[in-house]
Amino acid sequence: MTKKKVLFLCTGNSCRSQMAEAVVNHELGDTWRAYSAGTVPAGYTHPKALQVLEEIGIHHAGKSKHVDQYRDEPFDWVITVCDSAADTCPAWLGTGNKQHISFTDPAAAQGSDEEILQVFRTVRDQIREQILASLSSK
Repeated sequence: MTKKKVLFLCTGNSCRSQMAEAVVNHELGDTWRAYSAGTVPAGYTHPKALQVLEEIGIHHAGKSKHVDQYRDEPFDWVITVCDSAADTCPAWLGTGNKQHISFTDPAAAQGSDEEILQVFRTVRDQIREQILASLSSK
């Protein structure tokens, strides 16, 4: 069986799109292959994103990548996960149905270390719920 392919786009490709890629590959790996990229890649995956993924048993070794790396790749779906990427990615010229599902940027969270981690956990859980439901229906 051929796996469907999904590309998650964000601005920095350090948090939300990385978490979406990891969750889909972990939870739906039998039917989907997920990738992620950014319009202005940060050059790293946020340590707190990796930490909250590990908390639910997902080990992710993602790298921050530029969207241009995937221009010639065929995707079944291209999903933007931040409003900034949604604004800049209508220029996406590659194949694939397009969808936008907005999530708060956990990297912008302020407060104590525990409060910031809680924002990352909340976004992780929202990604699990909304992205998995969306892809399961496709």
